[in-house]
Amino acid sequence: MTSPRPLRLSVLDLVPVRTDQTSADAVAASRELARVADAAGYHRYWVAEHHNMPAVAATNPPVLIALLAAATERIRVGSGGVMLPNHAPLVVAEQFALLEAAFPGRIDLGLGRAPGTDPVTSWALRHGAGGVGEDAVARFPQYVDEIIAMMDTAGVGLEVAGRTHPLRATPVASGRAPVWLLGSSDYSARLAAARGLPYVFAHHFSGQGTAEALALYRDQFQPSELCAEPRTFLTVNVAVAPTAQEAERLALPQLLAMLTLRTGGPLGAQLLVEEAEDVAVPTEHERLLAAMRERWIIGDPGTAAHRVRELAAGFDVDEVMVHPVAGAYAGTDPAAAPARAETLRLLAEAAGGLDW
Repeated sequence: MTSPRPLRLSVLDLVPVRTDQTSADAVAASRELARVADAAGYHRYWVAEHHNMPAVAATNPPVLIALLAAATERIRVGSGGVMLPNHAPLVVAEQFALLEAAFPGRIDLGLGRAPGTDPVTSWALRHGAGGVGEDAVARFPQYVDEIIAMMDTAGVGLEVAGRTHPLRATPVASGRAPVWLLGSSDYSARLAAARGLPYVFAHHFSGQGTAEALALYRDQFQPSELCAEPRTFLTVNVAVAPTAQEAERLALPQLLAMLTLRTGGPLGAQLLVEEAEDVAVPTEHERLLAAMRERWIIGDPGTAAHRVRELAAGFDVDEVMVHPVAGAYAGTDPAAAPARAETLRLLAEAAGGLDW
């Protein structure tokens, strides 16, 4: 009998902010969570970029990556992702060139095309950042090419007034952080395939069209010096606890937060478990909540690990990035996220016992 191929586990962190936390608490909790992932053998730890959201402190991936890489020893740390239309390409290239210099071989640069925020905040971010509004989104392929070129050891030549001026993200680069394209539609799948870049579909957020996007990416992939063959993995929301019943309780705050986001309700800090249990879900929203719940992995360690393995086999990937969505009970240390840490520990232990 053929043994199943090895499966890597990684982590996606939005740096959630609970009703009992300050931003400082949320960052401290994520720093400790990264240490847990590092010790448990997870392969990479990515942080997202979202702006002006009461429940998310992941506003600046490069700053968070520096904090988390400094707090860990071997795990890869990266962005999942930098929302490129919000930033000047040279600034992103400089940030990640410095991160790669400080933590060589441990940095990933994931690039996204979505704004990651509301229109007003998006305008504030993009004003003066190389493009405003739809122009910045339309120039996404150009920006990707520019970042890759500027992070190269040779840099690029910039034509100004008939003269070529050398432009490098850092003076003497000895390496370049791998660039990944991220997306929740087929746009980035097509671009990644055409450019010969690694690609990740946001299965944890969308849950729809994953198989189609991955098939398109693999079918259209053109090998490049950066990536010889298609390279991808899967993201999924996960809550693991000693019992399935406890895992369901711990997942409820994030489920309600996503329901609010999808139905246009007022956003707030993430509820504690007891606060979430007091919320009455409108009848017209129950079906949507159940549909989201079905796409998440919530359960005891053995069940969760088995479902992760099935998911990886179903989408033909050898890496799964888990977004630990377990909430917290009243009275939890505000600077800690013990249920999220337990999700990572229990899943890693169960995965090790399943002959992966």
